[in-house]
Amino acid sequence: MSDHALRLLRQDRRLAELVAHPFDFDLDRAAHGHVEEVRLASGEPLEVVAGDDTVGTYFLCADGSVLYADSEGTAGIIGSSADEALELVIGLPGWRDYTQLSPDDGEERILACVTEAEDEIREYYGIDEERAELRAALGFPERSPVELVGRLCAALARTEPDFVLLNADEGCAYDRLGPDGPPLWETVLAAGRADLTCLREGDRNAWREVAEDPVRRRLTLRAAQFDRAEGDDLELLRHLLRHETRSSMTEELRLAAVLVGLYGDTGDLPLLLEVRETDFDTACGLSGVPEPGASADELRQWARELDESMFGTDPADEPVSTWTDLARDQGMTELARVTLIRELDDIVMDQGRLRRPGAPRTLATAPLSGLAQDFEELGDLPQALRAQRLYAALQETAWDRASAWRTLARLEREAGRLPQAVNSLAAVREALATLGDDSLRHWRRVNLGRFIAEEHYRLTLALADAGCLDEARALLTAADAVLGELSDNAAKGVRELAGWAATRVGEGD
Repeated sequence: MSDHALRLLRQDRRLAELVAHPFDFDLDRAAHGHVEEVRLASGEPLEVVAGDDTVGTYFLCADGSVLYADSEGTAGIIGSSADEALELVIGLPGWRDYTQLSPDDGEERILACVTEAEDEIREYYGIDEERAELRAALGFPERSPVELVGRLCAALARTEPDFVLLNADEGCAYDRLGPDGPPLWETVLAAGRADLTCLREGDRNAWREVAEDPVRRRLTLRAAQFDRAEGDDLELLRHLLRHETRSSMTEELRLAAVLVGLYGDTGDLPLLLEVRETDFDTACGLSGVPEPGASADELRQWARELDESMFGTDPADEPVSTWTDLARDQGMTELARVTLIRELDDIVMDQGRLRRPGAPRTLATAPLSGLAQDFEELGDLPQALRAQRLYAALQETAWDRASAWRTLARLEREAGRLPQAVNSLAAVREALATLGDDSLRHWRRVNLGRFIAEEHYRLTLALADAGCLDEARALLTAADAVLGELSDNAAKGVRELAGWAATRVGEGD
């Protein structure tokens, strides 16, 4: 990490003014901050070091990288250090016009773009003598525009997943500055494709190691899904199928069974039936496997129908959750997190994405619930709250509203947002009182009622611990009213918690 040039600028007013005009890296603008509160999705700290005349901001990241964010919601890394970023803005004063360029565009096109942009700047500012003076003072070598564009391209490619900028209040992500990176599936599948190649080459150590490792096994099966070698993979697929039973009923187990079945070898029926009977879950998940005596055509038809409905050969057609789950399994936590954030952003911006294909007037909100769960498992409560809040707001029946708001209250309590959790539990009680909706007619006798009462008492305890005794007393009264509605069986598991809450509030009094 090098910030030698940045320190020189902070010490020398003449140099600072020169880099501000005409190179639009203004240290004085740092005092104004960015146009809105922002944070990195990774949670790493940010420091504002400069701004420009378009209200864009230069941030210094914890590792020394410089992140640029404009006022329109786009951001990207422009240098691995402050010195590298400064060398870029001085050497390419029109750099924001070159973010879609790469060395692949060729020297002629790059030089033409740079010449056009710099000629426009020269109509208002001198840049040649100023650039030479700054380079000499800061110790920067003279680099060609082609080399600098290459460095910019490489820096921008580092933005995701570790330097994705979020609006601090709403939690939505800034768009990526520069070209899009490779699709998620390509990054996730890389290791599986490498293992599949080893297996195909007959590496017996790889056969053993991949089969024994559940993550490598799953990835290899996914690689085989999209790279089907006709007539060549049957034995290795059988091998992976046998070992995948250790994980019980996974999507990859079903995939392995389908890939084996597509060969239409009736000699595989005993294996498929044995796999089906591994446990209760596999018996349910593979219930359609043809019975003994089925023909090769029947076996192929079963596999083909399942393949067409659930798998296929285009990785872009897979649900994003397939790739985020596999990314997390490989330790690519930030890559999974950023992908899920952008998935949630897309839904927030266009709830029409949730419309059911056969019933466009209704919404399939399960993806939001799934996102909330994924974020909670990642330990990202702000994003989990964001997904769960929208999920709760879109529920139509009283039962679904009560359940969704209860989960939201739990997440808010765990995130320390106690007033918001109190409001969410008020929405739960409102749902319980809904007239004309019989979806909750049995809530007093089932687990939902017990869960609602428990959350009331847990939040009461949290409020008392936080010194919010008036709020704790009010919620305790509401909790006791909910408990009084429950059947004896449902209330049985809650009374001890209710006693603790009453004692804690009493101690506060």
